[in-house]
Parts: sequence; structure tokens; C-alpha cells
Amino acid sequence: MKANIVLLPGDGVGPEIVAEAAKALKAVATRFGHDFEMTEHPVGGAAHDLCGDCLPDATLAACKAADAVLLGAVGGPKWDALPPEKRPERRALLTLRSELGLFANLRPAKVWDALKGASPLKDEIVARGIDILIVRELTGGAYFGEKSRSADRKSAYDVTPYSAHEIERVARIAFEAARRRHGRAIAPRPGRAVAPQPGRAVAPRPPKVTSVDKANVLETSRLWRETVTALHAAEYADVELEHMYVDNAAMQLVRDPARFDVILTENMFGDILSDEASQITGSIGMLPSASLGTAKGGLYEPIHGSAPDIAGKGIANPLATILSAALMLRHAFGLAAEADAVEQAVSDVLASGVRTADIASPSGVPSAVSTSEMGDAIQAALSGS
Repeated sequence: MKANIVLLPGDGVGPEIVAEAAKALKAVATRFGHDFEMTEHPVGGAAHDLCGDCLPDATLAACKAADAVLLGAVGGPKWDALPPEKRPERRALLTLRSELGLFANLRPAKVWDALKGASPLKDEIVARGIDILIVRELTGGAYFGEKSRSADRKSAYDVTPYSAHEIERVARIAFEAARRRHGRAIAPRPGRAVAPQPGRAVAPRPPKVTSVDKANVLETSRLWRETVTALHAAEYADVELEHMYVDNAAMQLVRDPARFDVILTENMFGDILSDEASQITGSIGMLPSASLGTAKGGLYEPIHGSAPDIAGKGIANPLATILSAALMLRHAFGLAAEADAVEQAVSDVLASGVRTADIASPSGVPSAVSTSEMGDAIQAALSGS
């Protein structure tokens, strides 16, 4: 197939890790006979330095025209003094999500077999299995609601708006994802190819969604719980549904992560819980994400941010970005075999003992490889060399 992929390297370690994901995509294209046209466009602080805007009109237009978008990271202390509405996180990330209609963020968090020792949790907890998908609502809540400061700057507010429509559409994504993870066939959403998750055996228990809220305190959470419950009863009775308060969910993630299958939650709670999940798996440098919605293709990015403290040192872990490219192959293009190949390459390279600094053994044996050397190893595994 032929596909137009927009690359947004961004700030900090973004250019380094996106370059390695591009190498992996080129290897996939060669191996499977595809034509991936990849073009880079400025975004974030780097774009602001270039033209005074963290999301130039030309970049946004390219993203809208693309078949899929791969983003590195945006932001850093250099641009913290910009007005809030012009900072990279708000101007670039939030605007991209809104303009591209990306309302659902999928963040898989698993412990790879070769990295079980990297998790900070006790061995007996890790042995029970950690393989979670967090589905985070992405364009509502406090991040997008009205916000203001008083004239004297001594009080402020952030409104957390949600509609039943916004809740229902992301809940549907979570219920369908739970079915797929357990090998149950579903009808694809209009305009989007759907492929089953690779390498996941059908579990004896039914697929399960844990909907996380704070319904004992927040009115938006009460609407959230009512809407999810109604949708479940009407269309997804085959999927087990439980409701959990966000504070309990945070505790259970470290106490017994094996109890979770798919976690569904609103924007801010999902932001926090997915970062917690990244740490229990061993390294935030291993976690990819996919942002899907009404537009074709979607946007794919690692969840770890720009890491300006290590930018330019060649030590960033590119695997989260490479795994984000695998999510792109699966969700944007329906290329399940190609996505499987990327994920298998990551598994094989890790099993061979290749490590970047964040996932290396404390003993330093073997020594950690650079960002580009890890990318080379993945490329070689995909090429069969």
C-alpha cells in the first residue's frame, strides 16, 4: 500500500526518537512491499523558534491531509515563559487533538518478558501479569474547559465539562477494545480498519472494562458513570463492567495490576493513571500511544515527553516511539502482520540483551546502547539481518 505519513519530531529528544521510528517504518516498507512517504514538519517549541507559532498553519494542514501522524514530543523549560495559550503543550498538542477530532487515547502498558526485572513491583505481583490498556478521553474535561484567573491573580478556576455524547463515544472505543483483546469479532467503526491484538491468548474470563471516575464527589463523574452503565446494558452485556473511584484505581494499579484489562477514564484521570502505569512496567520509555477519532489515520506518540535533560546525548529510549509506529500500522492502515513484526522485533531485541540506559541492568552488564544503536538493532531484526 501507499501511505502519506507526517513526522513531527518536535522538541527535546523528539528528533532523535522519531528518526529511529522512521528507520523501522522504512524496514517494514521494504520487507512487506509498501510505499511510505514520510515528510517532516516543525511543531512545538522548535516551530515557535522558527516562525513564532508552535503549530504553524502549514504543519496543521499537512497533518489534516496525511494518512497518519507520528509525533515525537513537544515542550521544555525554554518555552515556559510563553503565554499559556501559546505554549507548546496547549497550542500544539491540544490544538492538534481538537482540530483532528482525536477524542480517544489508547495507552497499552505491559511488562515485556525480558524486562520483568525492571518493574519496581515485587516479583510475585509482576508474575501475575501486567497487560493493561488505558483508554483516555482526550478532548473534554478540565484541559479543554473554560479557565480563568481573578483580576488580582489570587484565585482561579478550571471548568470540567462533559456531555453524554463525549462519554459514550469513548466508552464505545473501550468496550470494543476489550472485545478485541480477547479475540472476539466486532464490526469495525466506519472508516477505520480494526485488527485483533497480537500474541494475546483468549482469556478464560470475559473481557473487562474498569470505568474510573470520582462519582462520590463530582457531578461530571456521576454523568460519566450513568452514561457508561447505560451503554453497557444496551450494547455490551458480554463485557464485564466495573466502576472504580480514581483514588482506589491508583492504589490497585500498584497493589494488583493483574486485575485490570481495559481502563476507561476521563482526560485528567487518564493522564495521571497512564503515567503511573508506565512506571510499574519498568520504564516510561517503553510506552506508546494512539490517539484516534473522527479523522482518518490518527496521531501516534510516545507518552514520555520531551526529556530536555537528556536531549542531544543519544541515550533516549526510542522503543516507545517505534511501538507507536506499530500502533499506527495496526490502527491507521489495518496492517496487522506488519505491526506484529515490529512488536516481535522489539521483543527479540530485548531478549537478546540490548538495552538503552533507562532499562539497563544496574550492574552495567551488558553496557547500554545509544538511541541510534537501539534503532539499528530493531531495523536489523525487521530486515532479518
